[in-house]
Amino acid sequence: MISLINLKKNLTVALLILTLVFVEIATNSQIAIADTATTPATATAAEVFSANCAGCHINGGNIIRRGKNLKQKALKKYGMDSIANISNLVTNGKGIMPAYKARLSEQQIIDVSAYVLSQAETDWK
Repeated sequence: MISLINLKKNLTVALLILTLVFVEIATNSQIAIADTATTPATATAAEVFSANCAGCHINGGNIIRRGKNLKQKALKKYGMDSIANISNLVTNGKGIMPAYKARLSEQQIIDVSAYVLSQAETDWK
């Protein structure tokens, strides 16, 4: 008989796997949009965010790790309260967040980083 602790662990692992599968499907369906060859350099930061980031960070949240969202309090807590720091994270990725240096131009990364900060200031409203 499965103990309650083992059941909880198994359900947590299953939920994580399903979330990662969802993210992978969402990311792969967006690759053509996210690719620098098909994402025009003139795409607005909001469009870049929508095509590349909103799958996990819709409305500044985080569907994978709730506390690591794009709200102002969390950005400050994790030292992501500058365009340079956000750009570095977007460029190189960290943990389960993928790097976007092969998908977005340097300018698109800077623009989307500024967009994240401006949205955080208004609590994503």
